[in-house]
Amino acid sequence: MGLLAVTGAQCACPFGSAPCSLTVTSQTACLVEGKPAATIQDMQPNTNLTPFGMCMSLANPAVASATAAALGVLTPQPCTMVPAGCWATSAPKVLLGGKPCLTMGSTLTCAMGGGMIKVVTPGQFKVTV
Repeated sequence: MGLLAVTGAQCACPFGSAPCSLTVTSQTACLVEGKPAATIQDMQPNTNLTPFGMCMSLANPAVASATAAALGVLTPQPCTMVPAGCWATSAPKVLLGGKPCLTMGSTLTCAMGGGMIKVVTPGQFKVTV
């Protein structure tokens, strides 16, 4: 199992211009280094994940439209992330409140731009064995 994602974990989208921080709202009972640990349910836009700055995916209709209007010059538009389901995690059997936990490398697909959002810095740094 990888390191657990907690409140403050950094997530990135390959089509976004900036990373974002994860805010955990799915559970409060399990703390890791004093911060709530995330589950696959922590994927709501503007609640759990803030926008990734500007979207550069031509699969995003707003970007495609702006790019067409600019005669083919890529014209990024504000990120409007739309999760396509829940997070996919590498530790599906590790449960927090009955839900699989998120770890470094967990992924979430964006239905708007087709980006594969990843947990890149989980927020857990100490491991006690």
